[in-house]
Amino acid sequence: MPKPIFVRSFTDDERQAIEHGLRSSDAFTLRRCQILLASQRGDTPLAIAQQLSCSDQTVRNAIHAFNTRGLSALQSRSTAAQHLPHTAFDAAGLEQLKVIIKRSPRTFGKQSSVWTLDLLAEVCHAEGLTARVVSGETIRATLKRLGIAWKRAKHWIRSPDGAYTPKKSGATA
Repeated sequence: MPKPIFVRSFTDDERQAIEHGLRSSDAFTLRRCQILLASQRGDTPLAIAQQLSCSDQTVRNAIHAFNTRGLSALQSRSTAAQHLPHTAFDAAGLEQLKVIIKRSPRTFGKQSSVWTLDLLAEVCHAEGLTARVVSGETIRATLKRLGIAWKRAKHWIRSPDGAYTPKKSGATA
């Protein structure tokens, strides 16, 4: 069984700030302060989790955050992704994508005459624009970035009757 994690020793200023945090109106700060003080007393993460009715992973996260970031760990941070989105296409690939989308999929040996996002992803990979076959959502987001509005391909019902068009126009006229 792995050795339980404990909080590092507090400085006098840190102890004062943590004890002040016990009177905070922010629930996140209050909970973090409770966790840190219990860990300082020598309680294990599992015991602290049982006392505070939270998961032991929450306790370990709080202790690890304080050990690395200090008092800033008492404030909640944004849960949004902290990394820049990875782009599947380089600048040259984006230009080639603009050209490809204006051509028919049949020119690339595909059976369909309309583009779907997944079909466009396959062709982009086959043409060397992407290192791997990306998702349709990646293609959609890339097209949006290029200012190209994407609408789903629609499958129209066609009748095998050769006189379908005259009959239809006569019925709807």
